[in-house]
Amino acid sequence: MRLAWQQGAFYAIVRLVGALERRNYSIMRPTVFSASLLLRFLRRNRIATLPQLKQLLGTEADITVFRKLRELSYRTSYSHRGSFYTLDEIAAFDEHGLWSFDSVWFSRHGTLVAPAVVCVTQAAAGYFASELEDILHVPVKEPLLRLFEQDRIARQTVSGLYLYCAGNPRTRQQQLQARQVLLESAAAESADTGSHELRAAIVLFASLLDEQQRRLYAGLESLQLGGDRQIADLLHLDPHTVAKGRRQLLAQDVEVGRVRGVGGGRKRTGKKRLG
Repeated sequence: MRLAWQQGAFYAIVRLVGALERRNYSIMRPTVFSASLLLRFLRRNRIATLPQLKQLLGTEADITVFRKLRELSYRTSYSHRGSFYTLDEIAAFDEHGLWSFDSVWFSRHGTLVAPAVVCVTQAAAGYFASELEDILHVPVKEPLLRLFEQDRIARQTVSGLYLYCAGNPRTRQQQLQARQVLLESAAAESADTGSHELRAAIVLFASLLDEQQRRLYAGLESLQLGGDRQIADLLHLDPHTVAKGRRQLLAQDVEVGRVRGVGGGRKRTGKKRLG
């Protein structure tokens, strides 16, 4: 009787210990997180912040989120202090390797420093800081300064501004030559625009003058610009009129207060004698 009681007590203790062990194992066993949750969420929302992903997985550990993101091949934004994440399969990168969603920018090359180096190095004529900001859509002066100090890129003063170029001397020389061509082309275009504006101003001013003033002004412009025919065509005058105005100016043969010269205009008609 006593032996049976002892055996029963022994088996009860064994069962209790087993139950406790199973309970402890269940408590200590790590929670299994699924990357599929992140995949579905990012496919639906395109981008997300770390707090959003942690809440989605039900964890407070950053490393847990990043471990699952690595399974999916993810990207970190270079704008907004790198606080947004997306997936490679979502980002549609352009020719600069950039992609944005809701004004959040990502690069296939990494965070801000990497795309800045790639853009400057591959630019045909280098970049001024303002030009690179237009491409990357974020301030770049400080990153460019750090890259220059690290000898990862070079810079050259052009038109009073720093032009950032490739670190390779041969590539840099090609970029500087291409930039010079662009500057000369822009200057020529500006001069051509100025020439059109000047011609329009000449025509407008001449239209406000009387006959003698217009002739003298045409003669003056022919002396400055050269060519009676050119000024005559511009002001719709006879080339002889322009030449006459020029000769009058050179000879200082100008009658103040008279529009036409003596004998100019219609011939006077005599009064008819009444019969």
